[in-house]
Amino acid sequence: MIRRSLFALTLALAGLVTLPSTAAEPKKVIVVGTTAGFRHASIPYAVATIKMLGEKSGAYTVVDTCDQPDIAVPKKPNKPNLKADANENDKKNYEKALKKYEEDIAKWAPEMEADMKAKQEQLSAGIAKELEKISPANLKAKGIDLVVFANTTGMLPFDRDGFIKWIEEGHAFVGTHSASDTLHDHEGKDNHLKYAGYVEMLQGEFQTHRSQVAADLVAGDTKHPANAGIGESWNIAQEEMYLIKSQDRSKVHSIWFLRHDPNFKDQKGFFPVSWCRMAGKGRVFYTSLGHREDLWTTDPELKGRVNSVETAKQYQAHLLAGIKWALGLVQGSAEPNPTVE
Repeated sequence: MIRRSLFALTLALAGLVTLPSTAAEPKKVIVVGTTAGFRHASIPYAVATIKMLGEKSGAYTVVDTCDQPDIAVPKKPNKPNLKADANENDKKNYEKALKKYEEDIAKWAPEMEADMKAKQEQLSAGIAKELEKISPANLKAKGIDLVVFANTTGMLPFDRDGFIKWIEEGHAFVGTHSASDTLHDHEGKDNHLKYAGYVEMLQGEFQTHRSQVAADLVAGDTKHPANAGIGESWNIAQEEMYLIKSQDRSKVHSIWFLRHDPNFKDQKGFFPVSWCRMAGKGRVFYTSLGHREDLWTTDPELKGRVNSVETAKQYQAHLLAGIKWALGLVQGSAEPNPTVE
């Protein structure tokens, strides 16, 4: 027996046979990039970056993605609105927009309306087909550990109750940027229409955003892995910062926040940016950052880059650590910290 064991070890060291490895297998992840509302140009960068981070870290592997069907839906022209407090420049722009609208609507024929509806039905059916990949049955069959909503939007059609239950049973969820603009009808101006179970699980819902701005983030927890070693403050040159509603601070662990309204610095308060929490036995991590391509990619030649490559590296580290935390691969508190300010 001893001779046999020594022989096997000798062969293994010589590279002739492979002994069973004790290293853990990478966790299994599905990335959702489908949208039923506004579609961010950064989604392809988001999906590629999440895949790359998994490959480089060895922590997880993206085994599948939910992609957007390649179906273009014609858009009916929208009549412009003039703000009540419009200045002279606003009024001039409104007149131009109104003239263009009248020209475009005059060309809008009944057959175009019918085509728009038919294409929308095809798109909705295609999205529903893609989202079957995150059905509880498929998630369990494939042994998925984590689902990432990468800049998703709108009232996505899938088994929502089953999905939330899957998370609460001990699995992981990560959302980036407009994941908080998902499962409520913001695009349709019908904000009362939302799936409350998702908002409760995430503990945050997109309210609005204004112009992209420089953001001076404050750390809610410098020791959390998703702080990424950045420290007490994180200065981002430009990003579309969200105002978040529907959050009970006694249910979340703040990681990054702002002390003022993103666009109106004189309006002080607590403005959430990134947090984590437990949903039942499941782990949930969210970051509202990720609108801009130059946060996702470190390509120095990226057209229109405003944020530095170093800032993109920080964002990637922030996201990777949040994913690893959600997967239970690194330690970090999920204890609510509502007194942070």
